[in-house]
Amino acid sequence: MNLKEASPGVKVFVKKIALAIGVDGDIRGQLEDIGFLPGEQVEVLRKGFWGRGPIMVRVGSSTFALRESEAQMIEVEPL
Repeated sequence: MNLKEASPGVKVFVKKIALAIGVDGDIRGQLEDIGFLPGEQVEVLRKGFWGRGPIMVRVGSSTFALRESEAQMIEVEPL
């Protein structure tokens, strides 16, 4: 499952960041720099209108909005 598929209010663990075809490798580094590391707990706080658009997540004590394409790259598993 990826982070885009997780429902709001659900806490998950990061398994890995999988790059999509044609995506710049710098994106992986940026996601890791802000805390999306294997084993890290993430909570989906909110999704855009009708479940589309930016996804608001909490990693540790920080809150971020991710694009759908970024959230799809983050593979997660339920607690």
